[in-house]
Amino acid sequence: MTGEPEGMTAVLLQLAGLTQQLSALDERQAGDARDLANRIVAVAGLVHQIQGTTASHTQALAALDGLDRQVADLAATAASRGPGGEQDGYQPPAAPKFWRPGGPARDAAIGKLRAWVEQVYRPGYGHLAASLGDCWDQHPLCLYILDWLSELWSVLYLAPARTAGTLAGQAEWHTRLLTAAAEQLARETRGCAHGTTGYHTAATGARP
Repeated sequence: MTGEPEGMTAVLLQLAGLTQQLSALDERQAGDARDLANRIVAVAGLVHQIQGTTASHTQALAALDGLDRQVADLAATAASRGPGGEQDGYQPPAAPKFWRPGGPARDAAIGKLRAWVEQVYRPGYGHLAASLGDCWDQHPLCLYILDWLSELWSVLYLAPARTAGTLAGQAEWHTRLLTAAAEQLARETRGCAHGTTGYHTAATGARP
């Protein structure tokens, strides 16, 4: 009989040990679960933060893009205006209607070109201007070319101040545009037949 209580005590001790182990296991699992839950919460917060940052960056980029366009528009407007807010420098007029024969408007436009040729083009542009025939005012092609050539020259050289863009335009005008225009003017007026009957009328007849 004495062996039974001892045996029962051993069983109870074993059960108590198992209970402690199970309790420790439960606590460890609970701790792991809490740790995992905390990590999930932290990750979720980070994801939310990243989403918010991405959204704000997208809005910021969109705002910067719009601001960039506004700055470009303002810069272009400011470049065309003087200190007082008014347009400064030379402003080209409407293109003359050289295709319409006769009339005071056409004659005035040709007179303006003639003054530019005699006061600016011939004195200042050497052999390029020398290749222009004296009959240029009877050639519609010459009128069209000299119109844009003289107006662009006025835009580049009658401005009260010179910017880097103006300087680049002057270089482009002299090295590329002027030489190409002078060649076309020379070809048009070299050995022309404008003195023959009916040439000028046919060349400058009315167009629809």
